[in-house]
Amino acid sequence: MSHLGIITPDLLLQLRQQTAPSTEALTHTVFDSEDRKELLARLHRLSPDRPRRWGRMTAPQMLAHLGDQMRLTLREHDAAPIPGPYRNPIVRHVVIYWLPWPQGRIQSPPEGFTTAPTTWASDLAALEERVERLAAQGPEGSWPDHPMFGHMSGRDWGVFCYRHFDHHLRQFDV
Repeated sequence: MSHLGIITPDLLLQLRQQTAPSTEALTHTVFDSEDRKELLARLHRLSPDRPRRWGRMTAPQMLAHLGDQMRLTLREHDAAPIPGPYRNPIVRHVVIYWLPWPQGRIQSPPEGFTTAPTTWASDLAALEERVERLAAQGPEGSWPDHPMFGHMSGRDWGVFCYRHFDHHLRQFDV
């Protein structure tokens, strides 16, 4: 961050040049069948009473949150655009592919927290079904704009979804 606490595109370019990209951040995507199987296996190792390492969500709330994100991605419901620096293509790229995601509260669109958990088995099955439907579209599919990031390619969505799931699975030490 700059001395004013503002991340600028110039600063992000400097960070990108100084920091070697994580192979994991650049290569894992929900469109890859092995990556997808790994994420789903980790989801199945999770239990509703699993304690969180950080943040405020319970495991059932986290499943519902991931389900809401998938609904947005699959155009099952809309989200209002959120203006801000993440819409800048350079910032978007760096956040999706390069920067580690902080533990704790990350700004998310309110539509990512609209569904209340139901039963563990039904929420898990619905999430898994949505992941498979997303994967079936492939990166060449038609993708919505992200509320915070704006236009994203299929590749961006695949990496973003993988990293989002991975972030929350690590939150519950899975």
